[in-house]
Amino acid sequence: MSVKILFFGRLAESVGIRQTEISIEGNDTAVASIQQQLINQHPSLDDPSIRIALNQTLVNGDLNVSDGDELAFFPPVSGG
Repeated sequence: MSVKILFFGRLAESVGIRQTEISIEGNDTAVASIQQQLINQHPSLDDPSIRIALNQTLVNGDLNVSDGDELAFFPPVSGG
């Protein structure tokens, strides 16, 4: 199964890419598992304030991805 991964803002800067595609083997397709795989590769992503969108909808780590889905990682946003 293939999943498109997007990084925005300072996250793209810290990992050095804006987007990539990863292959997922096996049955563990939870968003949290994919996030942990990415943290293992890029420790700067180990930040609980990072927001994740699955197919342009903000989600938590319990949902599962399907082939062709898009996961986007956003840094926290502050405003005033």
